[in-house]
Amino acid sequence: MSDAIPEVLFVCIHNAGRSQMAAALLDHHGAGRVVVRSAGSQPAEHLNPAVVEAMAELGLDISKEFPKPLTDDAVRAADVVITMGCGDECPYYPGKRYLDWQLTDPAGQDLAAVRPIRDEIAHRVQTLLAELLPEDADSIRPDEGP
Repeated sequence: MSDAIPEVLFVCIHNAGRSQMAAALLDHHGAGRVVVRSAGSQPAEHLNPAVVEAMAELGLDISKEFPKPLTDDAVRAADVVITMGCGDECPYYPGKRYLDWQLTDPAGQDLAAVRPIRDEIAHRVQTLLAELLPEDADSIRPDEGP
């Protein structure tokens, strides 16, 4: 990556849970220093209510977000593409950095089951942010809350 602001795309199947949590957390912690997008290979009609509630517990309101379709343009624009269970349905472009985060799908889960998924995503987002913005690494703590 150059001096340009890094762009990250989070992708899961429905864009209703994992990718939305990751995008909200990276956007919050990145504080304008990272362009963040999320999308789904088969977008749902709405966000998972337990995911919205779990994020609200951290003070992050994602209730106005909605599942978005995965597009080639979004993948091309990203410096880093992070997949979360979409497998072969995620497009691959040479030269992009791809990470596959194996995470439990929160679909159909209650709030108690979503919290540990959210917390694991938060930890991974902090680690990613430290990699993307190494000059800020001293001020980023992987176990830091929102």
